[in-house]
Amino acid sequence: MRIPFEKLKAEFKRILLNLDFKEDKAEKCATIFAENSRDGVYTHGLNRFPVFVQFVKGGWVKPDAEPVKEAGLGAIEQWSGNYGPGMLSAGICMNRAMQLANENGIGCVAIKNTNHWMRGGTYGWQAAEAGYIGICFTNTIANLPPWGGLDPRLGNNPLVIAVPRKNGHVVLDMAISQYAVGKLKQYEASGEELPLPGGYDSEGHLSTDAAAILQSERVLPMGFWKGSGLSLVLDLLATVLSGGNSTARISKEKTEAGISQVFICIKPKDDAQTDTLIEEIISYTKTSRPEHAGTTISYPGENTLKTRAKNLSEGVLVDEKIWNTVLGL
Repeated sequence: MRIPFEKLKAEFKRILLNLDFKEDKAEKCATIFAENSRDGVYTHGLNRFPVFVQFVKGGWVKPDAEPVKEAGLGAIEQWSGNYGPGMLSAGICMNRAMQLANENGIGCVAIKNTNHWMRGGTYGWQAAEAGYIGICFTNTIANLPPWGGLDPRLGNNPLVIAVPRKNGHVVLDMAISQYAVGKLKQYEASGEELPLPGGYDSEGHLSTDAAAILQSERVLPMGFWKGSGLSLVLDLLATVLSGGNSTARISKEKTEAGISQVFICIKPKDDAQTDTLIEEIISYTKTSRPEHAGTTISYPGENTLKTRAKNLSEGVLVDEKIWNTVLGL
C-alpha cells in the first residue's frame, strides 16, 4: 500500500512526541524516518521505526541527550553522542565537518557513544546538497564472520561516499556485508530468495535463503576477504579517531548502542573543470552495454532519485502489516 509522505511523517512525529521527544527533535527524527522510506530504504525507514521505539523505551536511546565536543586539533574533532538519537547526532557532526572544511579545506568529526544513524546515506546526501564531498562510516555490533571464520567478529560497518553533482549527486551507501542485515530480514519476512548468495547456511553452503543465513549467522562479506579486511580497518578508524567503543566492546552487550562514527567533508572546487571531470566519469561508465535488455547502467544515487520522485508522486510504498504496527504504537 502507499501512504502520502506527510502522513507518514506525521505518524512518526506523533509517536515520538508521546515518547517525550521535544518538538524540534521529534520533527527532525520523523523527517529522517519518512525520507528514508521515501527514498526506498524501507529497512531504515518505516520498517526500522518500531525497533527505534523499543530502544527509546529500553533506555538505550536518550531523547534529551545532546552531542558535545570533547577535543579538537585543527581540522579534526572528537565528540560524544551521550547516547542520544543517532540520526540527530550524525546530522550535527556532518554539519560541523562542513564548517571545518570551510576553514581548513577538509574537516573530520569522530563521535563516540552514539547510536544507530539509520540510513547512512542521509548524511552523504546532506553533504552533497550543501556542495561538499562527504565520507562517513560507522562500526556496529558483530554480525559478520571474518574471512575464513565461523563466528561473527566484525560489523557490517556501513560506508558512505558522496560527491556533489549538478545533474544528480553521486551517493554510494553500502554495508560491508553483501546484504545489510536489515535487507536480509526484509527478504526473510517476504519469503523471497536473494538475487545473489548473501551468506552461508548451517551446512556451510553459499545460500540465497535469507532465513538460513540469519540462522547460521554467517553473513557474506562483500568481495569475500576484501570486504572482511575493509570492515576491520573501518572499525579501527572509527574507534581510534573517536576514542570510543570498538565492535568487540559493543558486542559484549546484546543491544547495539554506544557505537563510533566518523564524518569527513571536503570542499571541492566549484568550477567548470570539476563539473567536466565528474560528467566524463559518469558518461563513460554509462557507455557499457547492459547485461539484460531493457536495463540501463546507473551511478550510485541515480535510482534513489527515481524512487524518491515516484514515492512523492504516488505515495510512499509501505508494508501494510508494519504500518498497522506503527499506528498502534
